[in-house]
Amino acid sequence: GFGCNILYTGPNEKKQESERLNAKYVTLDDLLKLSDFVVPLCPLNKNTYRMFNRDLFKKMKPDAIFINCSRGDLVDQEALLWAVSSSVIAAAGLDVTTPEPLPTDSPLLDPSLRGKLVIFPHIGSASNRTRENMAMLAAENLIAGLSGRPMPSPL
Repeated sequence: GFGCNILYTGPNEKKQESERLNAKYVTLDDLLKLSDFVVPLCPLNKNTYRMFNRDLFKKMKPDAIFINCSRGDLVDQEALLWAVSSSVIAAAGLDVTTPEPLPTDSPLLDPSLRGKLVIFPHIGSASNRTRENMAMLAAENLIAGLSGRPMPSPL
């Protein structure tokens, strides 16, 4: 955790992981109220769909930074735009958006938000090693498919 205090929330406390990572289980409200960085890492489902809305952004510290590299639809993007442009939170970084890619006329791409809102083109897999592994898997799929064998990874 780079010497940081790590807070987490969720449906259940994970005691072994908490001890191993020196992390503290807190309520969602406390996590939002206390965190300098809020990074949701959760699945997208009916309970998490657009869970980061105006109400949750209002609970964050005004100097907090929101980073979403999980799923675009965890965030109500209009609420995020409001939170950043109104200085409810200090800044945000997005590796995922809805839709991907954003249309060129998206308000999230407004140049006046530079320095407060950074959007990456979903580059979580952009390491050399990952890209090499992806290329090898694609080649193995191609060879298997052309040979009439089941592909190692059909998706």
